[in-house]
Amino acid sequence: MAGQRLPKSPIPELDDLLELRHQAHTLGLASHHPVNTMLCGLYASVFRGQGLDFEEVREYREGDEIRNMDWRVTARTGTPHLKVFREERERTVMLCVDSGPHMRFGTRGSFKSVQAARAAALLGWAASSRQDRVGALLFGDAAGAQFFQPSRARRALWRMLRSLAQPGATGSTPGDPMVDSLRNLGRGASWGTLVLVIGDFNRDPEALEQPIGRLRQRNDVVLIPVDDIADWELPPMGKVVFASPSGARLELDTDSTEGRRRYREAWELRRDKLRRIATRLGADLLPITTHEDVHRTLTDGLRWRARHQVVR
Repeated sequence: MAGQRLPKSPIPELDDLLELRHQAHTLGLASHHPVNTMLCGLYASVFRGQGLDFEEVREYREGDEIRNMDWRVTARTGTPHLKVFREERERTVMLCVDSGPHMRFGTRGSFKSVQAARAAALLGWAASSRQDRVGALLFGDAAGAQFFQPSRARRALWRMLRSLAQPGATGSTPGDPMVDSLRNLGRGASWGTLVLVIGDFNRDPEALEQPIGRLRQRNDVVLIPVDDIADWELPPMGKVVFASPSGARLELDTDSTEGRRRYREAWELRRDKLRRIATRLGADLLPITTHEDVHRTLTDGLRWRARHQVVR
């Protein structure tokens, strides 16, 4: 909640990440706490139309889904025909998590690093409960990216969460870790993988368009920006000096109403550009914030996606 004190450390606690399995693992099971089944149930229903195997073509029957019509066979035979699919028993889910030093930031509720880890844990547990293969790519750390081979074994998910709960190496990283990670996934991810990118998107998203587009050619992509109120709303604090990892410095008079307005407009322009890119490429955008409950925010985002879902 807004005004809530920040946790003592920007490093997530492993026990907290492991405990989140109770909010995501009860898919289809009776529970005295129905809210606990919501995320995993929504995860299952929202992505139920993806990860499908083609089975056969047959004649159309009344009540069949028109979106699955095979128009080529229909045109050739003169009789309506339908493509029939069967749902895969499992699919691959890749959690692509930003663990760079810029994630250790937060002015309300929690740090971005903690919220990103919680989101990864919730979605990872939800996928694992459906017997999906869960893998991960942690990027942004000065020590280099960490890749976790997709697996149905929960110990693989546990190893990823344990890495998220470790202090990262200090120092700068060459290039753009998010862009590089998405490019690598675009070359190596198996067909039909669900890629969930969780991180700081408070940047010009133009460089992300090409790697996201390539990734979307064979996979489903969901972008999960982790936002803090200070990303778009600066409090009046006088003159403040900002420094980038490259050493560039910027002095900003936060007491200036015009300066704060332009700061917010710049953020809104970047986010609107990211939203347009995601829409054009067929990726989904589910933002979370540092001052709101991650479980509730993801649940609301998945529910909205389920209502507005289109078959691509």
